Amino acid sequence: MPGPTDGTRDRRTFLTQLATGSAALAAGGVAAHLAAGIASAEEPPVDPEFSEAWLARITGKHRQFFDALTVNSGFALGFAMNFLNSNNTTYRLPDSSLSAVVGMRHFSIPMAFTDDIWARYKLGEALGIMDPATKAPSTRNFLYHPHPGDIPLPGMAIETLLGRGVQITCCNMALTVLSGMTSKNAGVDAATAKKQWVAGLVPGVVLVPSGVLAVNRAQEKGCTYCSGG
Repeated sequence: MPGPTDGTRDRRTFLTQLATGSAALAAGGVAAHLAAGIASAEEPPVDPEFSEAWLARITGKHRQFFDALTVNSGFALGFAMNFLNSNNTTYRLPDSSLSAVVGMRHFSIPMAFTDDIWARYKLGEALGIMDPATKAPSTRNFLYHPHPGDIPLPGMAIETLLGRGVQITCCNMALTVLSGMTSKNAGVDAATAKKQWVAGLVPGVVLVPSGVLAVNRAQEKGCTYCSGG
């Protein structure tokens, strides 16, 4: 079980590696840009590893981005559900008139992965995330396919929100750092861990270059901002 100082140490390690990774990506981006030549200012090139198709799906009259930094019992998901339900009941607006995006970054990204990644990489133990049923470090994503009693409101389950058109993004920078930090738990190297994490994203979750970039692009598409904790 994590000691009282483990959370602080893990956060410091995460931020240090995040800064190092950002610098490396920035350097690589400059090199790629120079190699490719000057791109059009109107339509900048997009790294083929990522897609901006999720931005084109932000079409509702009312648009909101829910920014998740920690798992926080899934409250960012609950906020998205509440946004939809409040508009449904108060204004009689269908989900099709609404665009909700839950952006998972930093220590919230475990919510974006299937049970296999949770179990293989011991995410509950590594990040101090307890299973609601056993009260032990979780080896499953209880916010994806929750059991009765796992979450405050069944409608905030990831599978339910995806079915209602809510979009969920996952920060690639956080994925790279956290998969590398926990790679030893699965007995693999960092590169292999990252590949397995990308393959282990919940179907429908969109990998974005970074969580902060997703916030910016969503706001440029008209989304207002809501902190998800």
